[in-house]
Amino acid sequence: MPNFTFYQRVSRAFHESSSLSKLLVLFTVSGGTGALVAYAEADRSNNGAFIGSSETVSEKKKVVVLGTGWAGTSFLRNLNNPRYEVMVVSPRNYFAFTPLLPSVTSGTVEARSIVEPIRNIFRKKRMDIEYSEAECLKIDAENRKIYCRSSLNNNNNGIEEFVVDYDYLIIAVGANVNTFNTPGVEEHCHFLKEVEDAQKIRRTVIDCFERASLPIVSDEERKRILHFAIVGGGPTGVEFAASLHDFVNEDLGKLYPRVKDLVKITLLEAGDHILSMFDKRITAFAEDKFKRDGIEVKTGSMVVKVSDKEISTKEMKNGGEITTIPYGMAVWSTGIGTRPFIKDFMKQINQANRRALATDEWLRVEACDNVYALGDCATINQRKVMEDIAAIFKKADKDNSGTLTVKEFQEVIDDICERYPQVELYLKSKQMRSIVDLLKEAEGDVKKESTELNIEEFKAALSNVDSQMKFLPATAQVASQQGAYLAKCFNRMEECEKNPEGPLRFRGEGRHRFKPFRYKHLGQFAPLGGEQTAAQLPGDWVSIGQSSQWLWYSVYASKQVSWRTRALVVSDWLRRFVFGRDSSQI
Repeated sequence: MPNFTFYQRVSRAFHESSSLSKLLVLFTVSGGTGALVAYAEADRSNNGAFIGSSETVSEKKKVVVLGTGWAGTSFLRNLNNPRYEVMVVSPRNYFAFTPLLPSVTSGTVEARSIVEPIRNIFRKKRMDIEYSEAECLKIDAENRKIYCRSSLNNNNNGIEEFVVDYDYLIIAVGANVNTFNTPGVEEHCHFLKEVEDAQKIRRTVIDCFERASLPIVSDEERKRILHFAIVGGGPTGVEFAASLHDFVNEDLGKLYPRVKDLVKITLLEAGDHILSMFDKRITAFAEDKFKRDGIEVKTGSMVVKVSDKEISTKEMKNGGEITTIPYGMAVWSTGIGTRPFIKDFMKQINQANRRALATDEWLRVEACDNVYALGDCATINQRKVMEDIAAIFKKADKDNSGTLTVKEFQEVIDDICERYPQVELYLKSKQMRSIVDLLKEAEGDVKKESTELNIEEFKAALSNVDSQMKFLPATAQVASQQGAYLAKCFNRMEECEKNPEGPLRFRGEGRHRFKPFRYKHLGQFAPLGGEQTAAQLPGDWVSIGQSSQWLWYSVYASKQVSWRTRALVVSDWLRRFVFGRDSSQI
């Protein structure tokens, strides 16, 4: 039995260490029944040197990652350079697949199915990675330190704070819910940002039905208790309203037949339409479907106050009239706000008047060379072409003639489009095939490549390209792509120091070290309930209906971070089809 256990351990080590090269040598001792097993392993990340060899290892740079959301987790999953010592600091020790939070509120998917322990994500990586369950209180960029406080009650004689040094800091902490300082929101509304929020909403929905079913409650009070108000007509609010409608009509109505007809769902939106960031066809379909389903959509209704039983709204279409709406549960889903320690950091680096941290196109925080920010807590400050127009002209004018030919411009146009993506977007919006067409628009007599432009004519040709500058949406898709991009940059840091691969430095010599980040939009979904989903895919392709719902299932299953969560989510969906949603208060 001991030998069997020994072989089991060897086998387990052999199979689990897939990223290591193995050396297994078997010696059979003559005249005996046993065998001597020699097992050695080499780490490929150290250029094939055996672990424990005398080869010196260069000093590792310390990378601190704040946050375990989409951006931080994507960075960790894609980072594979062993020259870094990584420390992850976050108050939650798991990654949550947030697009499925509305499904958790209705019992369609269990909370454990959409979370993956952060230690599971990096435990098989052959890197030095540590995790601390704590929250960041302050960033000291000048001294390269962060001040943290443990999220656990460790009874360490009242000492819960600690300091972490870093060489590189990755800020990926997401954002808070933006209440716009509306009175009563913090005290009386539910939010839908975290797994705990979704679980609390699910319990509150069941509590409302149980309270409304008590014999001592009046009919008027039952109507109030079963009135569910959702503030915010964005993707999260719309999906939650649709999920709640399905939950009530397909599951709770069967369990609470006496009160099911008293249920009312109201969606409040300050703008003119819900899903305003989607194609107009999707917006119109969603509003019509909600009307057919009995979900009341009140557009032009700005919430100005929330009490424990009423919501006060300012009706923008009726001259600003104030009306009150009784409710039993309210969910607030209206944009994102800045976390307190990020506000403090922004004051340190003279960005106090911004909503989020400003970064350059390489996700580096402006005025902080070794600090990067990605995800909802940051926004890319895309540089304008007109700010650098003189430098661009000088760089392109290789013969220093003071004029620029079309041929000279064409030699740098690829670098211009890479450094300033709005140029390429402008060409596409005007249906122009090349930069020659752009110059022709500015100068009608530009017909030959030998035609020369002076600086003023050059400015005129590019005067409108900055109109195509766009801010990236605060979505999981953007954060995930930013994390993967930054990890690839860190993986190739030394290589690109020697051989830069980015565009020309128009205000300096040589090239930028890396290519700037470019977001690739892969489409977006808006589940509308009743097994119908609206999909807006690249190329302005719009699909609405059950086929899009199945596409939604396949995409959200494939985007899970592990086979465990993928299997759990699919099994939850199958269980719902067979047994219905879970309506317990657990």
